[in-house]
Amino acid sequence: MAAEINPTSPDQPPRQTKAKSHAGGTPAVASALKHVMKTAGPVRGTKALLDLNQTDGFDCPSCAWPDPDDHRAVSEFCENGAKAVASEATTRQIGRDFFRKHSIAELLEQSDYWHDQQGRITEPMVLRQGQSHYQPITWDDAFQLIGSELNALGHPDEAAFYTSGRASNEAAFLYQLFVRSFGTNNLPDCSNMCHESSGTAMKQSVGVGKGTVTLDDIYQADTIICIGQNPGTNHPRMLSALEKAVENDARIIAINPLKEAGLVGFAHPQKVSGMLGKSTPLASQYLQVNLNGDLALLRSLGKELFERDALDVSFIDEHTQGIDAYRKVCDNANWDELTSLSGIGKKEIKQLADTILRGERKLITCWAMGITQHRNAVATIREITNIHLMLGAIGKPGAGLCPVRGHSNVQGDRTVGIYEKMPESFLAALDQEFAITCPRKHGYDTVEAILAMHRGDAKVFFALGGNFLQASPDTNFTGEALSNCALTCHVSTKLNRSHLITGKTALILPCLGRSERDTQNEGDQFVTCENSMSIVHMSRGKLKPASPDLLSEPDIVARLAEATLGNLEKIDWRWLVGDYDRIRDLIEKVIPGFAPFNQQVREPAGFYLPNTAKQRVWDTPSGKAEFSAADVEQIQVAEGRLILQTLRSHDQYNTTIYGLNDRYRGISMGRRIIFLNPKDMQTRDIRPVSLVDITSHWQDGERKVEKFYAIPYDIPQGTAAAYFPEANPLVPLNSTALESNTPTSKSIEISIKPSK
Repeated sequence: MAAEINPTSPDQPPRQTKAKSHAGGTPAVASALKHVMKTAGPVRGTKALLDLNQTDGFDCPSCAWPDPDDHRAVSEFCENGAKAVASEATTRQIGRDFFRKHSIAELLEQSDYWHDQQGRITEPMVLRQGQSHYQPITWDDAFQLIGSELNALGHPDEAAFYTSGRASNEAAFLYQLFVRSFGTNNLPDCSNMCHESSGTAMKQSVGVGKGTVTLDDIYQADTIICIGQNPGTNHPRMLSALEKAVENDARIIAINPLKEAGLVGFAHPQKVSGMLGKSTPLASQYLQVNLNGDLALLRSLGKELFERDALDVSFIDEHTQGIDAYRKVCDNANWDELTSLSGIGKKEIKQLADTILRGERKLITCWAMGITQHRNAVATIREITNIHLMLGAIGKPGAGLCPVRGHSNVQGDRTVGIYEKMPESFLAALDQEFAITCPRKHGYDTVEAILAMHRGDAKVFFALGGNFLQASPDTNFTGEALSNCALTCHVSTKLNRSHLITGKTALILPCLGRSERDTQNEGDQFVTCENSMSIVHMSRGKLKPASPDLLSEPDIVARLAEATLGNLEKIDWRWLVGDYDRIRDLIEKVIPGFAPFNQQVREPAGFYLPNTAKQRVWDTPSGKAEFSAADVEQIQVAEGRLILQTLRSHDQYNTTIYGLNDRYRGISMGRRIIFLNPKDMQTRDIRPVSLVDITSHWQDGERKVEKFYAIPYDIPQGTAAAYFPEANPLVPLNSTALESNTPTSKSIEISIKPSK
């Protein structure tokens, strides 16, 4: 089994230039246009861009940052959104001739970037046991094969049904309905690996596992803290919102181990000044916290606020409980220990407090996976909430909590039931509406599903989108788990490595992209998505499909359900996908807040789902917002070792590699690299841009990757960073965040040495 992520060693070192001082500008426009013209062509590419994020167009398949409610620019997209659309709208295609030419062994030797460049998959393909090449299969035969395998299982829990955050609300709702009708809650999803910690912590603290702010709140804020987040690469359209906030006199505080261009400044590529290279300074204070030092920093801030007696007493008395225990842990905390753990001095903490106490204390805190993928992630996010509760900075204009989701509909998928532990109210509503009996036993999350497949307890793996192998931790172990299955099946648009590390039998089911026209029995259809700020809106593809043999994701799910279960008393699967309004009618009957779904979603900006925390109504057992009083714990490594985090380059989105450059960090033509503090390199006698081997250390043993280029970078001593998925083999599967079980991809203990 060859699960090496990028098996080809680099022929030459990457080139490093000075890191950029701001994001955006003319280079962003040039990069976007280059990708679109090269990949999709001038006609198809231009049409796709003009329809992207428009009220009657399609939602960007990239990040989940919201569109403005009141206006949409013609170019309502960012550089990485353009790359994502170009990748999906490509004119390149691969079908039976491609797979006849290339064996699995040959495809495994190619890089992930090469895989993506080959183009759209045009017909269903099967890899039968013992064969070396994928072969074409009809849709009917493919569904019959899956249905037969599922029905042959000893128990429904022997199957795992994964979901990528790209799936629409309609596809995801049908999918979970099928899975629960089949008899299991094994619904692992990409949220398990990214923002599960956010949902866990916020449900405990404020009763809602979603953000509590809108774009208008961003514009009205006095202070915006961006912690553990790199919007310049991961959510580029957020930069225009931050720029507008700064123009409205907001202060932005950046808290991140690496100095990232997108937090320092922004040259708006759709303004003359930005095109001329003039940038708006963003962060008024940049705190380069130690890796996993965020909890200590936030505790320092809480301690400082208590010492200043800077509390919103009336809010605390009316809306919260637990402040006495929190005050005690802050009082008992030692300043020297906190500053040592965080790497941020008391003077800087006082400056931070001065900033957030100015004006009306309208504070918004934004975070992403730099916070959620640590062992103490839930405690850290609850500490963020503590600060907001102290100041009454939630449930009022210009203030609140803002976990910035990654994939475009990962939040919507969770809303409509993609979760292994949905509440009883949701399951009971499904039972009543569809005359089924949903299982109540909690299912597998992502880590549990991998372990189950590795043990042989899960024998069929079905993925609705995504690149599961590359997105998951502990790549070699995950590859072994997938190889143990009787059947692995992936709904995909393009080739990826998950198609090559397979069960005894494997299927690729090619689907429509979000940019493509979706025509069903009752005519052209649209789907819906939910963004990071709980807005549900339409997405209507306009491009001609890449192949006439593609099916939509809802259609694939319906045919899968029909082949496995047949039509049930109240569920005619194929009839439902004849008109997606029928699916939306069912969603509103099951899930509060959607009605009247079909009417509301046809409004130009869509509609907001209810958010009790924004209304200062707390859906917690006590009926109050809850302070927490966790101990400040931090990853400690053995002497001579470092802490590694994985991160994205600017030329990728999640596991999709669009190119080999990382423009803002000054890297070109390289991905197998590790960023290091120059003093750490000197101590270890590692020369700049020399090859090193990296070993991760965990209680169950060591994991190793070889021949990564060492790049000196502005990063705190004792810390390191490397791109995923290249560094994912180093992430131990059983090293997970407390309570959320999210892999700790930002807290990996490593040692490094020069390659032989």
